[in-house]
Amino acid sequence: MMTWTQLLVPITLTGTGMAAGGLMITVLGGVPLLLRLPTDQYVPIHQFLVTRFDPFMPICMITSLVVDLLLAVVANEPVSRIAFGVAAVLLFGAMVISLTKNVPINRWLKTLDPDRLPENFEEINPRVRWGRWNSLRTVFVVVALALSAIAVGPLL
Repeated sequence: MMTWTQLLVPITLTGTGMAAGGLMITVLGGVPLLLRLPTDQYVPIHQFLVTRFDPFMPICMITSLVVDLLLAVVANEPVSRIAFGVAAVLLFGAMVISLTKNVPINRWLKTLDPDRLPENFEEINPRVRWGRWNSLRTVFVVVALALSAIAVGPLL
């Protein structure tokens, strides 16, 4: 008979792994690309890229957060419970960064007409700020994935 832990562990590893992978793609490829683009190309490409990750990334992170919280309660091993709990906290932190830092920038950029950017766009250009917040949330999710993987060890 399958236990709750046996059912939930693959879900969190898959969800957190997909979220970490998506964020790593952005850190390794998306941010460097966006930083190098001329302003007239940056806005439309940013608009294109961010729409490809919603709602996929939020679904992965919310699912993994809920599952990690459940595993922090139902796992038999104390080390596993702690690791899943900390992973949940890190996923929550990444979601807070997303909602308070990255999403507002994405929403604002979505409203812009690439052919009619504000005159002071170079002064308020969010590329570097967006990239830094994205890097921080990526670290949170990658560490959450590592903790979830470590938490599996004592359960084997």
